[in-house]
Formats: sequence, structure tokens, C-alpha cells
Amino acid sequence: MAAAAAAIPDVRRWSKASGGPSSPVTATAVFLFLFVVVVGVLVSGRWITTTTNLADTNLDRWRTNPVGDPKFLTATHSTSTPATPDVLPPPLPTYSLSCSAPPLAGEPDIPSNISQTLSLALSSNATCASISETQLVPPTTAANSSCPAYFRFIHEDLHPWRAAGGITRTMLDRARTTANFRLVILHGRAYIERIAPAFQTRDLFTIWGILQLLRRYPGRIPDLDLMFDCVDWPVVHADEYQGENATILPPLFRYCGNNETLDIVFPDWSFWGWAKINIKPWDALQKDLDAGNRKVRWIDREPYAYWKGNPEVAAIRQELVECNVSSEQEWNARIYKQDWVKESKAGYKKSDLASQCTHRYKIYIEGSAWSVSEKYILACDSMTLVINLKYYDFFSRALMPTQHYWPVRDESKCSSIKYAVDWGNSHKEKVCYAARNDLNCFFFCMS
Repeated sequence: MAAAAAAIPDVRRWSKASGGPSSPVTATAVFLFLFVVVVGVLVSGRWITTTTNLADTNLDRWRTNPVGDPKFLTATHSTSTPATPDVLPPPLPTYSLSCSAPPLAGEPDIPSNISQTLSLALSSNATCASISETQLVPPTTAANSSCPAYFRFIHEDLHPWRAAGGITRTMLDRARTTANFRLVILHGRAYIERIAPAFQTRDLFTIWGILQLLRRYPGRIPDLDLMFDCVDWPVVHADEYQGENATILPPLFRYCGNNETLDIVFPDWSFWGWAKINIKPWDALQKDLDAGNRKVRWIDREPYAYWKGNPEVAAIRQELVECNVSSEQEWNARIYKQDWVKESKAGYKKSDLASQCTHRYKIYIEGSAWSVSEKYILACDSMTLVINLKYYDFFSRALMPTQHYWPVRDESKCSSIKYAVDWGNSHKEKVCYAARNDLNCFFFCMS
């Protein structure tokens, strides 16, 4: 029972609904698989055909075809050896990320322990000498075919395009306006066109997650073409694409959405690591969180609500700082400002996520939009106090108040936090159950 203590909500909190527990990595991978399959079906229904010959899967041909020209994906061509031009054109920022190639020579800016495929992504001239076609494998019906509750939002997010009859090339072109990269999957191979720089390494680790999807489900990912925006804020406003404008609705992927937008949500890059601030990939981090949860019994944890983060990114966070304990007021909150510049110089010694599961309550508050900290906060065996959710990621729409978290009023944050903590400390068994979603958790919390 305790081994699942640090699992993300899509595993621990919904294991009963999904037919049994599974690892967070498995749940995320299955989500990606189903999402990509559904997108592939929508896209292929309009403008991708299966007549593409293997000769067209090399990058040189893909580079020479503009995004608005569908001939590359629809035309059949014979195999031929092109003549070598006298002057080679400068390489474009387009990479094949799933090549079979010999190990790369030492690269001073690439860590020695990084994988060969990721090294190819970082290399400026990575290409495939030859590609063998991967046959699409039909899915098999598993013994347990039920899915977590949040999987239904895959279909909900894609409904506007299904209602419009599918995704057209015109729609895809409009999504290019704010996209950071374009992803093409063809015969099980991934091709990337970098359109605009992304913040830090968001695009790189998102691509890395897609590559792991291709490896996990070989031959099962349909051909597709999509645009991805790595910025936090959703931009596809629903009120701008009503009536006739529905035919130009851009299918744009990003990490979060809200009730006023139609951006398609996708698991965020930090599931595969956030090297810039020393956060491990989820499969490694969950082991640390398990160990951190075991160090202090829930009943022995600090009886306060804990939050640590950067308050400068949003006014709502600056208001939260006012709820910190002072000589004049006790709001039952312990608020800590995170200085990332200082932490980076100190080696992130005070930013270990596994050491932050020491309070009975943890606060989640959005920043300028949704925050990646949500899953780390929920992974602690503490009651999560959530302040005024405006944005959602791929799993959070299935979270239920009082079952998975305690809602906090935005207009009265401090008093609302104090009430939640006072009530929880007086009803420990109920809070422990809500924190772990486990009927036997009171024994774990108290023993």
C-alpha cells in the first residue's frame, strides 16, 4: 500500500476506476498513445493517404516541401538516386529523431550519459541514411480495456474538429502562427521542424516523450502532422471560431487549456525531466517521492499548509504570500519564496521535491497560467489545498473537490486556508483518506 504513496493522481487516486493500479509512466504513455491514435484518425480522414512510397520518407524531400504542399504526404514516387548538387544548401532546423545510426563522436556540449537518439536531436545535421518502413499494427483488445476517467477528455478536446468534418491543411497552417515546432510521424518515424525557439528545453523534452511513445508502441502510431506551442497560455479562443470560422479552427497542441479556449492539451515536458532546474523524469522522481513520503508519518507532519514557489510570476501568488505566519496573524500557512537564480548557484540543495512532503497540507496555486508543480504537490501524501483553478492540464479535469483536493476561496485565501487546516486537524481520519484515497490509509497515517 505504501509503495504507491507518491504516485501521481492518474494512478493512485483513480486506480479503482481504471480497473487496477499501474505506474504513472504507463498511464502517461497510454494517454499519449490513445491521444495520438485519435488525432491520426482525424487527420488521415481528411488529407493523408496511404500511397506514400518509402522513397519519400527521407528528410531531403521533406525539407523541400512547404507546409502548405500536401503532395509530399499523398503522392506516390519511384525510388531514384538524386544527383549531387555543386553547392549544398545550408541545413534547415529539421531533424530526424529516430534514426538507426552509429554512435556519435564526442560532443563537448552533450553529456556523455545522454541517449543516442537525444544526441541526434541536439545535433545540427542529424539525418537518416536509410529508413525501413514500419507496418501499422492493429490494436489488440486487452483483458481490461477500461481507461482512467480523464481519458474521455481526449474525445472532448477533439470534438470541434470532428464536428467540422476533420482537420484540413488550412487549419494546420493557421496553427503554425504561434507554434514552436511541427511534428510529422510517417511510417513510425518522427520528423521535427523547429519553427520558433521554445523556453529553455521544453520542446526538446516534449519531443523526447514522443520518441518514447514510438518505442513503446512500435507500429501502432498512425501517420500524422501536428503543430505544438510550448508557451503556457492557451491562445485558440473559442468565440473566434464560431459558425463559418469553424472551418479554419487551428488544431494547436500545448500543455494546458481553459474553458474559453480550444487548445488541445498534452502531457507537459517535465514528465521526461526539467534539467534546467534539476527535476528528474517522473519514473525516477516518483521513487524519491515514495521515499520522502515514508520518512514522516502523516500524523507526525507539521500541522500547517505548505507552499514554496516563485510569487513574482502572478498577482495571485503575491497575495498568497500575505497568508504567511507573522507576529500579528496565524493563518496556518507556511509560505516560502523560491529564488531560482540563488538555487541554481547553490546546486538546488533546498529544492529537492522529495523533501517537501513534511506538512499535512500542501497548497497548489496557479502562476501566470497552469503550473507543472501540480503533479508534484498531489504526489505527496498530504491534503492538497487548491486555490481557484482556471486552467487544466491533461488529467486535472477529472479531479473532484473534497475527494482529491480541498477547494480554497480565491477572494479569501488566508481565512479559507486557516479554516481548512483547523478542520483537518480536528478530523484527521477523513483528511488522511482524502489525501491517499485509501480506505486503509488511517492505519498507515497513524502507525
